[in-house]
Parts: sequence; structure tokens; C-alpha cells
Amino acid sequence: MIDWIKDHAWETWVGLAVVLAVVEMLSLDLVLLMFAIGALAAAAAAGFGAPIFVTIPLFAIVSLLLLFLVRPSVVAKLHAGPTLQTGHVNLVGATAVVVEPVDERNGRVQLRGELWSARTVGDAVFDTGSEVLVTQIDGATAVVTTSIVSKES
Repeated sequence: MIDWIKDHAWETWVGLAVVLAVVEMLSLDLVLLMFAIGALAAAAAAGFGAPIFVTIPLFAIVSLLLLFLVRPSVVAKLHAGPTLQTGHVNLVGATAVVVEPVDERNGRVQLRGELWSARTVGDAVFDTGSEVLVTQIDGATAVVTTSIVSKES
């Protein structure tokens, strides 16, 4: 077996790379992928006739460099993206319809199918049927500050 591995060094490294890549597909941590690429680098060196005392350190160096220098930025890019806002935070910027007149102290609006207590900032007053913009959620109260201007065609 040892003799076959010595005689077929580059094929052995490619086989190791394939096995590591397949196992990587099960883990999805991008760790074994870095070792698979290191094995491909060792396979290339072995294909050009490099002895085993060159290919093993090459495998280790390439794998570790990829693991510590490349993997963190790839993982960061994969995990970067828009965050999904949940709860009351996603109501900010929504349009509501005034159900009871809203002033700086109280009022009620229908916001995404639910009735909310509402108030304005300042002395603005919005009458029933007005469309308003929710700019903040303060506890269980929607704070509305701007009336939506409806587009008429």
C-alpha cells in the first residue's frame, strides 16, 4: 500500500482532496475545504515530481494560510447581508389609517390590520380617515409625525 501511494502520489492527493471536499459539503464550515485546496496544491507539486518531504509541508502551509487568511473573509461575506427586522421595529415607516383623531396625547390608528393607540409629536392633529406615517413605536403607541400625501391620478 505504501509503495502504491509513493508511486501514485498526485492521485493520492487528489483523492484526499475529493474526500475532504465531500465531507465539507456535510459540515459547511469551510474548514475542510481549505484542507482540500491544500491537498490540490500538494497534488500539483507531486504531479511535477516533488518528493513527499516537499508535498506534505506544502499541504500544511497552503491549508493553514487559507484557513487563517482566506476563510474569515469568506465566512464574513457569506454571513453578511440584510438583517430581518422583527417585532415592532418593522412597523416604523409603515402607513397607518387614522380611526380616531390623533393629537399629541392620544388617538387610534389601524396599522397593518391592527388597532394601535397613537399620538403625534408636537401640536399636529390628524382627522379620521387620514393616512399617516409611523415614525416610532413607543411601548404600545405608534408615534406619527407626518401625514401621507396621497397621489391622485
